[in-house]
Amino acid sequence: MTRVEVSALDPAVAARLKRNADGLVCAIAQQRGTGEVLMVAWMDDEALHRTLTTGRATYWSRSREEYWVKGDTSGNVQHVHEVRLDCDGDAVLVIVDQTGAACHTGERTCFDADVLLDARNGA
Repeated sequence: MTRVEVSALDPAVAARLKRNADGLVCAIAQQRGTGEVLMVAWMDDEALHRTLTTGRATYWSRSREEYWVKGDTSGNVQHVHEVRLDCDGDAVLVIVDQTGAACHTGERTCFDADVLLDARNGA
C-alpha cells in the first residue's frame, strides 16, 4: 500500500504539524490511566487522520512502507482515547487502552529491556 498523498486530515491540524524529511511525525503511545509509555512509532497526515476518525491507532511503517492499524494482525489493539499535539508540532501523544503487548517483541512496552539510568536504584 502506498502512502496517501492528499489526506482528509483537518487542514488546521495539518498546518500545525512539523514533519521530518520523510513527512512523518513521531507518535508516542501511552497507556490511559497509568501513564506507562508503551511504544514510539511514526505517523503521516493520513495515519493521524485515520487514528482521529476511527479510534484505532494507525501508524506508518517505515520498514514495510505501509499503513498499519495496531492489532490488526497481532490482536494487540490500541483503542485511542485522546490524541495530543506537542507544543512544537513535531510529536503526537496517543493515549490508549492497550490490549496485550505493545512491543513487536511480545513485551508489554518497548521500554522494559534496556534501562540506561535508574536513579532510584543507584544505577
